[in-house]
Amino acid sequence: MVTFPRIIAHRGSPRAAPENTLASFRQAATEGAKWVEFDAALTADNRVVIFHDDDLDRTSDGSGPLAETLFETTQALDAGGWFAPAFRGEMIPTLEEALELFVALGLSFNMELKTDPGREVALAEIALPIAAACWPADLPPPVISSFSRQAVAAAKEILPAWPRAMLFDHLPEDWDELGKSLGAMSLNANQKHLTREQVMEVRGAGYAVMAYTVNEAARAETLFGWGVDAIFTDIPGEMLKIFDRK
Repeated sequence: MVTFPRIIAHRGSPRAAPENTLASFRQAATEGAKWVEFDAALTADNRVVIFHDDDLDRTSDGSGPLAETLFETTQALDAGGWFAPAFRGEMIPTLEEALELFVALGLSFNMELKTDPGREVALAEIALPIAAACWPADLPPPVISSFSRQAVAAAKEILPAWPRAMLFDHLPEDWDELGKSLGAMSLNANQKHLTREQVMEVRGAGYAVMAYTVNEAARAETLFGWGVDAIFTDIPGEMLKIFDRK
């Protein structure tokens, strides 16, 4: 099983820098994070960029659906000025740019494949060969995750050596059957809906459990007490000061 830390920086360090940007990933590394989570999505012309929302409006000066926007257009957008003037000019990163930075900073990652309806498999087919080409073979493999069963199934076929995680808002009744069919290493769940009994049952079945998004130390303490293996957090530096494990 892949070894990962208890604290994973969610979209970098989005309380201190604009999420899913190179600045945010650098900030996470500065705060001591060893792993980051980010979102991979496709532009209209099938280029892989690092972006969370379906629409460009919230975290850039663009507007409308990313899936309907050409890559060239995304590269002209400001993805930092909305957060603070100091980050004006920060761009939407490409997958290649992000992975190059991770190698330089000594960061590993959890790449979430976004669920653009009808293109979940296409995203996996395009993003995973890029990731495999950019990631040094002598480094431990990162984790690929998605809310899309089709995307995780595609990851199993395309890059079987890389661990996979299935994402859930609520843990479904067929979680074990699903996990086995996808060869999942971890089941990653919304911490708001997770229970002690679920954590014990899932871990007892041989899966890791990661919980998102945990920004309160007391909640993190509870989750770790239940046996949760890792949390995704917007405040990696603060959480590492409390829960760091070598």
